[in-house]
Amino acid sequence: MIVHYVAVLLLVGVALPASCLAHSTMTKNLKVLVSSNDFPASGLKVLEEHFTVLQTKYLNFGEEGRTLAKEDLLKLIPGCSALVWSSNLPISKELLDRAGPQLKLVATVSAGYNHCNLDELRARGIKLSNTPNVLSSAVAEIAVGLMLGAARRFTENLEQVHKGEWEIGFDKVLGQDIRGSTVGIVGLGGIGQAVVKRLAGFEVDKFIYSGHREKPEGKALGAEFVTQDQLLERSDFIVLAVPLTNETRHMINKDTLAKMKSNAILINIGRGDLVDQDALYDALKNKQIYGAGLDVTTPEPLPKDHKLLTLPNLFVLPHIGSATVRTRSDMGVLAANNVVNALTGKALITPVNL
Repeated sequence: MIVHYVAVLLLVGVALPASCLAHSTMTKNLKVLVSSNDFPASGLKVLEEHFTVLQTKYLNFGEEGRTLAKEDLLKLIPGCSALVWSSNLPISKELLDRAGPQLKLVATVSAGYNHCNLDELRARGIKLSNTPNVLSSAVAEIAVGLMLGAARRFTENLEQVHKGEWEIGFDKVLGQDIRGSTVGIVGLGGIGQAVVKRLAGFEVDKFIYSGHREKPEGKALGAEFVTQDQLLERSDFIVLAVPLTNETRHMINKDTLAKMKSNAILINIGRGDLVDQDALYDALKNKQIYGAGLDVTTPEPLPKDHKLLTLPNLFVLPHIGSATVRTRSDMGVLAANNVVNALTGKALITPVNL
């Protein structure tokens, strides 16, 4: 907008100070690389108002991301001051090496950042931003959907529909109620709080949560702070809403699954590696717990012949937590505004502490 304004003033013959002209073109000399061809137009617009934007012509997901996009990004990134990373593929040391010392920021278009190679960024003095909060509502809605899907046995019931063979009877394919249940939230951050808010109308008996410390938001929501073991032992629904770190990797494993109630339903909206999937398979197959609902898995996509997909008491979605038009646009704009701040000497809006 500043550049356009200056251009209009010059067109009508208004003289401008040299300092103003220099400021209007200063950031246009900075290059910003966008890692995928599907980055939201709303975010691109913000970037293009300030910088010279380079964007790969390829999708930076799946096999295309691992091959064509990777090679294209390696060609485009030299001399770039910021990288907007729209992908769950790892940011490689090779890519950072190719960028050069002027790279100041990696702006990942996601709440999670386990793919961002924190050690390399820290060592190089490169800042990192993410896009939390703007996706909390959408992800929380998927969490509620997974709870319903697993509790009401959607996998089995949809199979009946597809086969055209419905089990008729008053006691057939009965599920469990959210009403009257105890819901445990592992990680009462923005997403965890949004889950509690959306469950307010479901007549949940008790909300409990675990984490590093008790939060004032928990009291405001009527949720009780408990230890993780207490949460596992008491909850009918267990919602994983924490980032993937060394501390949380495989936090759900053979031992923690053994602490859950036999009617417990596990919901994962965080990252696939929060859960030891082999242990989860055994627990579901042996009916050690009642069911599970996953929006995230390891790997992604989950192969169609994966053993988890043979289980009738597992409801799986293909990582669509933030997949709404509004949310993805908001994520793109937030990532872009983080770049604007980083390259104009302002504080990041949503910095990741390295």
